[in-house]
Amino acid sequence: MDGARAHRADDAHRARLESSPPQVIVFDMDGVLVEVMESYREAIRETVRHFTGELATHDEIQNFKNAGGWNNDWLLSQRMIADRGKRIEYAEVVEYFNRVFLGEHGDGLIRFEKWAPRDGLLERLSERASLAIFTGRAKYEADVTLGRYAQNICFDPLVTDECVENPKPAPDGLRLIERRYPERTIWYLGDTVDDARSAQAAGIPFIGVSSRQNPRHEEIARTLEECGAFVVLENVNELESLVSAAASGK
Repeated sequence: MDGARAHRADDAHRARLESSPPQVIVFDMDGVLVEVMESYREAIRETVRHFTGELATHDEIQNFKNAGGWNNDWLLSQRMIADRGKRIEYAEVVEYFNRVFLGEHGDGLIRFEKWAPRDGLLERLSERASLAIFTGRAKYEADVTLGRYAQNICFDPLVTDECVENPKPAPDGLRLIERRYPERTIWYLGDTVDDARSAQAAGIPFIGVSSRQNPRHEEIARTLEECGAFVVLENVNELESLVSAAASGK
């Protein structure tokens, strides 16, 4: 687990978690399976610029993410526009954001996404556990990315924004997955406070992801630890060794 940070929980609690290998691995998409600094984050910045003439900073966006409650990037864009003295209807924000993000035929900022898992990682993990996704993305957004990078990977279920009455940090999406896999050991990987709080509310072990490429990597890792992550990884590729350690009881 190169680069992985142990959560500052008591050793007995962490040992119990690590000695229970996952039977189901649930992934968030953005910041876990997909690097979105040049796609979603840039779409927020461009949407704010379009309506206000001012360019939001990456730090400003990260501050909202660290505070929690801002998993929906459309709502976050609307809030940041309002903070600059402009009142724009939600539907108008969504329409412009999607135009920038998706483009006409998937040729918007979404094309700058980077797929994080190395070749073969998800295939190997799928031999050890069932794979699922719980994301705040709309299904059509998730489908574009998964169709581009993971056509041959079975994520069952794929829980998107439309699937839940209450979005993260509510645990609704994880509850759906629990019902799909009763009595199974589930791990959830996420990169935000809302992911951590969702897992905590569901009573599911949470693994944080904080990229070292982010200038605020250490701060984000500490925040995820404080929100209950039993380990914080630098990227999703470190998960395989964690699963192996749990399976071997080490």
